[in-house]
Amino acid sequence: MNRWTQPKPSRALWSDPPWSRAPRFDAPQTGAPWPRAPRFDALGPKQPPSNQPWSHPPRYRFALTAIAAAGLILFTGCAAPQAVVTPTDGGTAAASAPQTLTIYAAASLSGVFDKLAAQLEADDSSITVETNYDGSSTLVTQITEGAPADVFASADTKNMDALTAADLVGPATLFASNTLRIAVPLGNPLGITTLEDLGRPDVLTVLCAPQVPCGAASAQLLSNTGVTLSPASEEQSVTAVVTKVAEGIADAGLVYSTDIAANPDRLEGITPAGAADVVGHYPIAVVADTPHAQAAQAFIDLVLSAEGQAILAQAGFLAP
Repeated sequence: MNRWTQPKPSRALWSDPPWSRAPRFDAPQTGAPWPRAPRFDALGPKQPPSNQPWSHPPRYRFALTAIAAAGLILFTGCAAPQAVVTPTDGGTAAASAPQTLTIYAAASLSGVFDKLAAQLEADDSSITVETNYDGSSTLVTQITEGAPADVFASADTKNMDALTAADLVGPATLFASNTLRIAVPLGNPLGITTLEDLGRPDVLTVLCAPQVPCGAASAQLLSNTGVTLSPASEEQSVTAVVTKVAEGIADAGLVYSTDIAANPDRLEGITPAGAADVVGHYPIAVVADTPHAQAAQAFIDLVLSAEGQAILAQAGFLAP
């Protein structure tokens, strides 16, 4: 038998191929197909087949995952929407920007304007009020020189007229009035009862300066009654007169009725003859070119309101 006719070796001799000795995966069962080498496609390398005959190939598992995620998103989108809070007071959702309102007012208004300022701040939390109290003529000078006032309230019309003539304020409105009284320390140790008593040698009297509203009113009252005084000092505000009398530096002085009412534990008041004929009227106005015109007008509206007028009356102010 030549080599061309030599019988083929038995199939059993090569039934186990050499590569079966190092299978890459679990050895297949008899008759099962050999696992194929991994290949790459657009979805990445294929992983070895699972022993579970019906498991999904990786690319199908990826597709199923994507479908499940899309369903979850769709379900979430169908859920009830979050409640949206909208303003119910007719305003905007954004709160008003904070602002500081500066009020220049006559010294006799200090107590009552502090209450009104607190009320405005309570009504509008975006507004903070700052106050500057002094003699009306001093405040006029400051505003004329460019002081950053938003509202001006004077204890007389003369000082307001000065700013009006210079176009430094808007239209002024009268909101209160006041009269004069003699202020003495508690107990009235010197027994003062009349304007003439203020000129006694044993009485040290202080008055407001003539350019200050309380000083101008005092001068008119003394002139009307024919009384001449030589005061120990002339103060730039009625508050200074109150302080000197209350602290015993002076024996008496002419102040407003409201100053007596505001200091019941420090002063006593005597109403002199002719006081009702000398009435001080209080005007208020928005300062020109203020950046807070709306807030300034809100304060003036409060002063003129029934609530504001009640607060003024409680402090001893008379109607305008």
